[in-house]
Amino acid sequence: MTPKPVYNRILLKLSGEALMGERGYGIDPQIAFSIAEEVREVHALGVETALVVGGGNIFRGVAASVAGMDRSSADYMGMLATVINALALQDALEKLGVPTRVLSAIEMREVAEPFIRRRALRHLEKGRILIFAAGTGSPYFTTDSAASLRALEIKADVLLKATKVDGVYSSDPLLNPTAELFTSLTFQQVLEMNLKVMDASAIALCKDNSLPILVFNLLKPGNIVRVVQGEKVGTRVS
Repeated sequence: MTPKPVYNRILLKLSGEALMGERGYGIDPQIAFSIAEEVREVHALGVETALVVGGGNIFRGVAASVAGMDRSSADYMGMLATVINALALQDALEKLGVPTRVLSAIEMREVAEPFIRRRALRHLEKGRILIFAAGTGSPYFTTDSAASLRALEIKADVLLKATKVDGVYSSDPLLNPTAELFTSLTFQQVLEMNLKVMDASAIALCKDNSLPILVFNLLKPGNIVRVVQGEKVGTRVS
């Protein structure tokens, strides 16, 4: 018997880098398809599911602004990159027979619906997967902040942050093999220890509104379903 999900509504935050696999740039369709298969499994459990995907595999606004580009222009370019990723995920999900809607914070009616909160909630109630694109629609905010904001707007039970490592560590485990993996943390500990879970504004938004964050490894097949079914996976920040 399949364990029942412990969450009714989730928001899954994916990095743009997750979509490029070993390519170093752009989108690996096979990776997009494998992510879509995992999301479909969660959806099949009856969990209302929304996604926010970054754009770092195509364009990273912060890096471009450090190199001398105007920050606002760079951030808008990064937002457009997230729309490309959202459309790739939508294509992969719909090939698996899952009804999906892309809702963009920047209006572009030919490729995505504009983000309207009530419409988003209606889509979820009708069993459609939502992919929120173009961040918050404003520069100077990361897709982490967009994920926190959208999760609160749709009243998600939890924000799932998918990464390349098993959870939150005391330091970068790829650089420090003795780094300690935390199973649970408070928002205050994350801020005080300057742990790179999400950016500080996203953490503060979740803290102020008591929205738990679960950080887990996306690269381990089945992890999204395990998290949703309440298994002890990754790090819980609450």
